[in-house]
Amino acid sequence: MVKKMTVALLAILLSRNTAFAGGILTNTNQSVNFLRNPARDAAIGLDGVYSNPAGVAFLNDGWHLGFNWQYAHQTRTITSQSELFKLGYKNNGLDTKTFEGVADAPIIPSLQAAYNKNNWSFQFNFSVPGGGGKCEFDQGIGSFETVVGAIANKLIATSTALNAQLKPLGASVPNVTGYDVDAYMKGKQYYFGVQVGAARKINEHLSVYGGLRLLYGTASYEARLNNIRVMNGSEGISLPAYFEGVTMGLVDAKTNITQMGAQVQNGISQYVQAYMAAGMTQEQAMAQPEVQKLVQQGQALQEAGTKLQAVGEQLASSAETLAPYSNGMNLKSDQTGWGIAPILGVDYKIGNFNFAAKYEFKTRMRMKNDSDLKEASVISATNKFVNGTSVPEDAPALLTVGAQWEMIPGVRLNLGYHHFFDKSAHWYQHSEELLDGDTNEYLGGVEWDITDKLQVSGGAQLTRYGLSDAYMNDMSFVVNSYSFGFGVGYQVSDHVKLNAAYFQTNYEDYDMNTPEQNMSSLGLTIPAGKNSFTRTNRVLGLGVEVTL
Repeated sequence: MVKKMTVALLAILLSRNTAFAGGILTNTNQSVNFLRNPARDAAIGLDGVYSNPAGVAFLNDGWHLGFNWQYAHQTRTITSQSELFKLGYKNNGLDTKTFEGVADAPIIPSLQAAYNKNNWSFQFNFSVPGGGGKCEFDQGIGSFETVVGAIANKLIATSTALNAQLKPLGASVPNVTGYDVDAYMKGKQYYFGVQVGAARKINEHLSVYGGLRLLYGTASYEARLNNIRVMNGSEGISLPAYFEGVTMGLVDAKTNITQMGAQVQNGISQYVQAYMAAGMTQEQAMAQPEVQKLVQQGQALQEAGTKLQAVGEQLASSAETLAPYSNGMNLKSDQTGWGIAPILGVDYKIGNFNFAAKYEFKTRMRMKNDSDLKEASVISATNKFVNGTSVPEDAPALLTVGAQWEMIPGVRLNLGYHHFFDKSAHWYQHSEELLDGDTNEYLGGVEWDITDKLQVSGGAQLTRYGLSDAYMNDMSFVVNSYSFGFGVGYQVSDHVKLNAAYFQTNYEDYDMNTPEQNMSSLGLTIPAGKNSFTRTNRVLGLGVEVTL
């Protein structure tokens, strides 16, 4: 039972959601210009190689090169409530516990390049359009701990019932008052994208773009469950040691049953001999109340012995299963995969306005496991990590539209809209079907050329996911948010421009009730509880653009 439970706990690690701006599986912050003002969908600039590739065709002829560096720090906080937490030795009798994961991405690079000649623009982009860092939970997560708590809860009932049976027999087993466990999990995920394409100006107002993006995904996940212990007051007992104590209690009970049975048989013999000496037959002597009372005691001892023998056989089997895990368990899984998707774009200029749209097709991704989990388990979550299997992790299709208005010379207002076709993607066990809808983002910003050299900008983004309680869990979650960014650009020379920016995302809380879980294959019940999810996210960026 615990072997299956332990593997299940260790395998529940995959955190598919990204650490940065964008959809559930997509990063849209591919340049420092985005951090300065995320509404770049109709802006004309080198960063348009990602956000508005058709508009890049309106840049001057020649080479345009850009390199961007971003540093992102994020926390993911889960506040879980469960009656089982009260049994945790380190939880001070509380039913609520906070699990916090820290996600750091110290280097998020991106490179944009374009060569414009006459009406053509040939473009290249390298970026990290998915994943982009690692997340570490140094205390594991609630779904780790509640299963351990459910085992302890079952053993509390088992030890209480056994001691009630064993006390009259002059024996006992260790009492269970709770549990203790050391848990840890870490996930790391990078989706590297290489995009190539070309844009063409149809006339002075209209340009179109076509390209391809190759997406290569690499991820690694590891987790540990160390020192799984049941508690007897302040004393921690490993599971094998606990069952050894139970076995010893049963041995003591069996010994006492044998001794008590011998005493009963001796008493019956003495009574029968005395009655027969007084002239009774053996049948008459056996029918006497004193003798019958002893006979009933003997039968009760025999029944108790039979029951304890059955319990002993079950416990011996469990103890054999548990023995290899007395020092904890470790799991590691590495995943790789790739996919290709077309990208189309269009840009239209008229007067002081510019309009643009881009459509990225769905990227079919299958992440292949290289794992130390060699075979499938009755716990479906473990099957995501079985060695040699492929996990569907499609990057959903994305539609972006935007508008830019130069209201006065040097001041530009920007608007944008993103729609991620999440429910048309294919994710593990079709989890996309659990969403209530697709992801939508609404963006706005302003850019001001203060002088010929100095430029400032700022903007905001509102992200709304189609979340549902069925989709949300503490292993993979996103929450609605709004983001803001601001920064500066400085034209060092005719050929070099520097950009710097700060970007922050503020997340809402998502509160949900968790239903009771009956893990019948393990004989466990996890009572209903509650989860509350939220995050923090802060990004710094520096970039340089070179025109030749």
